[in-house]
Amino acid sequence: MISFEDFSKIDLRIGTITEVQDFPKARQPAYQLTIDFGDLGVKRSSAQITTLYTKEELLNRQIVAVVNFPKKQIANFMSECLVLGAVFENDVILLNPEQTVKNGTAVS
Repeated sequence: MISFEDFSKIDLRIGTITEVQDFPKARQPAYQLTIDFGDLGVKRSSAQITTLYTKEELLNRQIVAVVNFPKKQIANFMSECLVLGAVFENDVILLNPEQTVKNGTAVS
């Protein structure tokens, strides 16, 4: 169990995917995402979501991400945030707001 104080340290924000590229150097099939978080700026992330989503489907899609993790080196790519999804039958289904909201909106 974690406390509410522990949970409140996680900075969950809404962002819009502005660029999607293949990531051939990743161990598992993945995309390199560029995500606009409004006033927080633009961050990049690697996401293993190639089985359910095409690059075209991801472009301009809003997602939920953790934006206060330390950067992580993945192959030749620096991931700056963690895009959230539900794992169902070995696929990742992205979490997203039901309605369009301002980029950078906090999730609570």
